[in-house]
Parts: sequence; C-alpha cells; structure tokens
Amino acid sequence: MEISKNIPFNVYDLRKVSLEALPEVCAAYRTYLIDTILKIGGHFSANLGTVELTTALHYVLDTPNDQLVWDVGHQAYLHKIITGRKDEFETIRKRGGISGFPKRDESLFDPFGTGHSSTSISAVLGMAEADLLQGIHRQHIAVIGDGSLTGGMAWEALNNAAVSKTNILVVINDNQMGIDPNAGALNQYLNDLDKTSNFFTDLGFSYDYIQDGHDVKYLVEQLRTLVTQDGPKILHIKTIKGKGYQPAEEEQTKFHAVKYVKLPRQDTENQKIKYQDVFGHTLLELAKANDKVVGITPAMPSGCSMKILMDEMPDRCFDVGIAEQHAVTFSAGLAANGMIPFCNIYSTFLQRAYDQVIHDVCLQNLPVIFCLDRAGVVGEDGATHHGLYDMAYLRSIPNLTIMAPGNEHELRSMMHFAVDLKKPVAIRYPKGYGPQSNWKDEPIPIEHGKGRIITNADAKAMILGIGVGAYIGQSVSQGMMDLLKTVGIADMRFVKPLDIDLLHNAFERYSHIFTIEDGCLAGGFGSAVLEAASDYGYTGKIVRFGFPDEIIEHGTRKELFEQYLINVHYIMERILTHLPR
Repeated sequence: MEISKNIPFNVYDLRKVSLEALPEVCAAYRTYLIDTILKIGGHFSANLGTVELTTALHYVLDTPNDQLVWDVGHQAYLHKIITGRKDEFETIRKRGGISGFPKRDESLFDPFGTGHSSTSISAVLGMAEADLLQGIHRQHIAVIGDGSLTGGMAWEALNNAAVSKTNILVVINDNQMGIDPNAGALNQYLNDLDKTSNFFTDLGFSYDYIQDGHDVKYLVEQLRTLVTQDGPKILHIKTIKGKGYQPAEEEQTKFHAVKYVKLPRQDTENQKIKYQDVFGHTLLELAKANDKVVGITPAMPSGCSMKILMDEMPDRCFDVGIAEQHAVTFSAGLAANGMIPFCNIYSTFLQRAYDQVIHDVCLQNLPVIFCLDRAGVVGEDGATHHGLYDMAYLRSIPNLTIMAPGNEHELRSMMHFAVDLKKPVAIRYPKGYGPQSNWKDEPIPIEHGKGRIITNADAKAMILGIGVGAYIGQSVSQGMMDLLKTVGIADMRFVKPLDIDLLHNAFERYSHIFTIEDGCLAGGFGSAVLEAASDYGYTGKIVRFGFPDEIIEHGTRKELFEQYLINVHYIMERILTHLPR
C-alpha cells in the first residue's frame, strides 16, 4: 500500500499497513488533524499528542470487539476519524453533527461515553468484570491522561482494579498538562518514579514505561506483548501535547482548543468582556482589598480566568488539580479558619462535588463563595458540559444563597455582595460575552433575596427573568411595548431566597406571569416560582421558558436557544396568545 496516495482512514485498512510504514501514516494523520481542526475548530493540541497512541492501539487491538475507553475524550478525534466517522468529521461539535467526545449511540467503537475526567478506569473495570461473569474474552483498555489521575475516582478504581482478576490495561498518557500545566505532587512523582518498583507495582499492577510515546513502532511492539499478559497492567508513556505543530507545542494552554476561522469581531463587541474575565479581574480587586480573599480552582485557572489572580498574587490562589470534591472541602477548610474562599468550578463539574457542597459547606454554614462558570448551555461541548442543572440541584440545600447576574456589571456587584454576606453563596453565570461593557462601574448595592423591577408601568403581565433570562426578558418587554402590549420585566437576581415581596406584588397584580431561565425547567427557577404561587394561592397563569427534561445535545448557544424556543420572537408570540385581546 502506498501511504502517500492512499492514507488508511479506517481501522481495517490500517491493520493491512506494514509496521515500517506506520510513521508515515501517523505523519499523514497529524497533517490532516492540523489542517482540519484549524479550519473547523475544536480540541487541538491534545489530539496532536495522541496520534501515535491512537494508531498503535487500533493497529494492535481488535476494535470494536476489544473495548477502548478514552478518559475525558477530547483527545479522541483521530479515533473517531478512523472508526467510520471521517466523512462526518467536519460536523464535529456542530448542531446535528458528531459529538466532540466519545458517545455510545454514535459508534460501536465508543463502548462508553465520556466527557468528564477520571472515569475511564472505573468504566473499563466494570466492563471487564461483566465479561468475566459472562465468559466473554476480549481486551479492555483505558487511556487516561496524567492530569485526570488527580481525580479521586481514578484512585478508587486503581485500588479496586489492582486486586481484580481482570486483564485490563491502563494507559497513562503523561504529557504534564491538563488545560494548564498540571499541579500537585503526582505530576512530579510520575517524572521521578522508579521504573521497576513504584506505587503501581506495589498495588499489584505490572508496569511498563515508554519514554517516547511518539515512537509508533515501539508502541506497537509493546502493546503486542502486553495484550498477551494476564492480570491488570499499567503502560506509562510520555507524550507532547501539541506534537508536530510548533505554535501548539510552545503554547499548549492557548492551543488546547481552537475556534472556527471567522471574521474579526466588530468594534462594539471588542469593547465587551467575557463573564469569566469579569470574575478574574474582580477577584483580584477583592483580594487586593481584603487579605482573607483567596481563589480555588480544580485545574481551570485559564478557563475560569483565575490566572489573573494567580499571576499577580500566586500565594492567594490554589490550583488543586482535577479534583472537584477536594476543591470544595478544601475551600470549606479555608473558610473554617477565617478565609473568604472563591471556589470557581464550571457548573457541570460542580455536579461531581454535590455531597461536599451539602455536608462540608452548607450543613456547617461556612462562607464559601461558589462561582459557577459556564452555567446554562455551553454550546459545542454539548451534553456532558452543559451547566443546565445547577439551579435545580442546589436550591434544595439549606443555608445556600443562589444568585444569577443579568449582565457583567451585576456579576461584579454580586461578588462584592458575597464577600460581605458571610454565608455559603453560589453565583452562576454563562459562557462568553454579556450584553454590556460597563462592568468596571462602581458595584451596585444588592440586598439579600431582592430582585429589581426593570419596568411595570401599565403592564398587563409580568416576566420574571433570572440571569440570561432577565436580559432576554428585557428585549421581550421592549418588543411588546412596540406592539402596544405592555409587559413588565423583573430581574429576580436570586433563585434562593426568592424575592417574596416582588412575587406577592406580581401575584396580586397580574393574571399572567412568564418565567425565563437558561437552565432546566424540571426543578429550576420557574419551578420555584410555581411552588411559591401554590403556597400563596395564586390562581393566575404561569408560563415557563427554559430547557426541557431531555438531553440537550451540542450546537452554538444561539442555535440551542433558537431550537428550544427561548428567544425573543417566540416568547413574544406566546405572550400574545395569552394576553386578553
């Protein structure tokens, strides 16, 4: 087979290639990934770092019969391409296209869906034990990055796997990086561990090490040996994140993911700032003003913009690695001894620390301030990353105040307010840019549990918006005035406690109330309003706008709001159908 003219873009053709030709195949794969991802966007440098590993695994294994699970899965693009999805690859992370992560219902080659970290070893062990019980003989392999090893689940699984009767193989892809450089002692341990006797061998694993994880021929030779060995095994390989693309090798965090090629933003948009950067700059401002303010992030200093504080005041910022449960209880410990911790975790990842939020923070009423970035739909990362559930899963917890800003300036103001509250607080805010550019203005006074009426003069109905919903509601209200159908709008600000005085006023005055939220309808903000209405005997109509009780797939934020009819035009139409003629 002449590789340069006929690149094997499926596993069956790949297995026909000679071992000597595999380096040329990998070079072609890497060129394809660079050219394509820079054009369409997506996770970039992690995928360049796993070209040889992906090639070697599919060359040696009998996938999909043999089962291969990628931890997180953002490094599995080549895996997708050579397992029957090349023709769809340019749709990756786009609405209606293939997912950016492994997904069971997308391919037989994806035996377990991933998207969050540290899950692969548990999943593969469970699959291997199931096959033992059923007398099924095949290989079970987990590929986990060194950054994901800081997650507690990975160690729970290693503890269990080492004494199992399975033949699972755990491949540790060691590139010293998550999104940012890895933090903590484990990173150094992997660099310095004894290659013959170490923690893994002490547990009961056989252990093999490959210094050059980009030597595809050597990878193949080692894998061929390992799959014949009995018992649980560790293969530790060193790779380079961004391998083969010099800018990505030099700036690995910057090239973790790349955007679509598009025209420069308009000047008006350039004046705006992302919510995460408002958080970062405000946190630094608060830390300068109060020496008890500290920042905590589970491996996302760049993603959440806590790096702004980290760069200027490194002793006041803690990157605890991919370890959300630890991040929350560590924050609780800081608060117990007098500090004011801002624990910034993406909404989707706080789900992993729900027990700690309840037991270690809220039951003890400790003043931890959770800043939940990427709340609501996040766009192209899809179902595993949407932050749709936080209002629903948090509002049942006693002692916790839950807030959502309608714009960037409100986020800044809420952070100032939270410092003085001295109670557990969660502030949820969306991905990307907000509607204003005045975030640096003096923080506005915020009263606990109080929203604000934006307009209600001569209103025939009232919109209650929370977070992004308040901004959408303002546009709806303005549009309704243009149609001579006046609708009031309130920015509720608080999901918990609800502004009961504002609600009483709305219940007494309006026959129709509309709620808008960037979150799940089941148990969310609109549900809280319905509960209050029931408690106080409101007999009017309440109509809720939000995301339904189903899995929301990937697409841009704009596309998803349109798809689920959380947009100005549709909400205006619905309101007009309810209001008296």
